[in-house]
Amino acid sequence: MAKALARAIGYRYVDTGAMYRAVTFYAMQSRLIAPDGTVKEADLIAALPGLDIDFAVLPDGQHTLLNGADIEQQIRSLEVSAYVSTIAAIPAVRHDLVKRQQLYGRQKGIVMDGRDIGTTVFPQAELKIYVNAPAEVRAERRFRELAEKGVETTYEEVLENVRHRDHIDSTREESPLRRAADAIDLDNGHMTIEEQNAWLIEQYKKAAAKE
Repeated sequence: MAKALARAIGYRYVDTGAMYRAVTFYAMQSRLIAPDGTVKEADLIAALPGLDIDFAVLPDGQHTLLNGADIEQQIRSLEVSAYVSTIAAIPAVRHDLVKRQQLYGRQKGIVMDGRDIGTTVFPQAELKIYVNAPAEVRAERRFRELAEKGVETTYEEVLENVRHRDHIDSTREESPLRRAADAIDLDNGHMTIEEQNAWLIEQYKKAAAKE
């Protein structure tokens, strides 16, 4: 939905979740995550300055690049999803990526999605939307998305991952997932994509009229 809004109004789209997934993918590839989920935090933190995370707009959409390599398909795997909230809960990782995200925002004309955008990254954003839907609905959507990409998994595995990430992201000490006081609520659990996009455009028009 954030991508669609950015495309419709001619703004740049930044997927902050992809940035955390890129760091997670690096940690997995570098064997910085043990089988029991323990992270070699010191080694990961030391590597952060050398990680160049960027985005490229290709014919099939926006792709995430890590040190110039296209890792879009890899970071969407359930394996990365299983560890991304753990990596995202490391304070030094959040501090590093939040600084990068804020640099994007200084350019204005940006649509950014993530779990701490309205509260930590851009508390002064002109428009904040707090999107929610039942875990079962989000898991079904995610399951279909993975199936379309040829990823073999089960709905039950995806649902467990969604609930696990919600718990970690909502209870972490550093920038927990929570609703900004001035955010507009959107429960899109029973909305069509067309209804959702039309609602978003209306909110954008209202916010733009205030500037």
